[in-house]
Amino acid sequence: MAMAYLGSKKANSAALMSSPSPSPHQRILTQDELKKIAAYKAVEFVESGMVLGLGTGSTAKHAIDRIGELLQQGKLSNIVGIPTSTMTHEQALSLGIPLSDLDNHPVLDLAIDGADEVDPDMNLVKGRGGSLLREKMIEGCCKKFVVIVDESKLVDYVGGSGLAMPVEIVPFCWKFTAQKLQSLFEEAGCVAKLRTSPENGKPFVTDNGNFIIDLYFKKDIGDLKAAGDAILRLAGVVEHGMFLDMATTLIVAGELGVTVRHKC
Repeated sequence: MAMAYLGSKKANSAALMSSPSPSPHQRILTQDELKKIAAYKAVEFVESGMVLGLGTGSTAKHAIDRIGELLQQGKLSNIVGIPTSTMTHEQALSLGIPLSDLDNHPVLDLAIDGADEVDPDMNLVKGRGGSLLREKMIEGCCKKFVVIVDESKLVDYVGGSGLAMPVEIVPFCWKFTAQKLQSLFEEAGCVAKLRTSPENGKPFVTDNGNFIIDLYFKKDIGDLKAAGDAILRLAGVVEHGMFLDMATTLIVAGELGVTVRHKC
């Protein structure tokens, strides 16, 4: 049985308004503390002997730290991790988590990862950290995919945060591909921007040697599957950051506690 889920910012606001006010002496949790609460809850789904997809990003990092801690304490054993990025690979190695890859483990028991947006149907936007391709490859072959977020990631529709929906593309003629992507969603007021490195202003390069075009929408883009298929039909596109019908469990940490929703 799923616990109550605050499925959108509007629903979230309504729930907060109808709930008792926090005690004036109660400390407000930071966003990172909320992420950690959600991550630790997700690790409760991990059992000894599992092959795990290890996500990328600030929320997934907490989950990986917890898995490493439980391994060191002997509370978990025989775990094999499949990392979704070079960064996660290095973190897992430092914690002593045994690692492998999809070639040796084509079916995973469970994956745990964060998300940049979650709509009321548990569709996700991922990839603002730049690891969307490997994340989709690994999380697409899991028996269970647990998504962990704080309540700020809940949106009414994909793109509803006003932040980026990433698309990984080949570097060749990237301006041409970016223009094609922008034209594809002209009715939604789409703006396509090449992601650059904040350190040197050069194009951000993924672990796979590709570029990322960030799409910004002013309106709902409608049918997400049709939108995703249209993106993938463009020559030069590698993958997009919409993870549709992939999450099986959603864990949301907020000021009122942790909520868990299971996909029906």
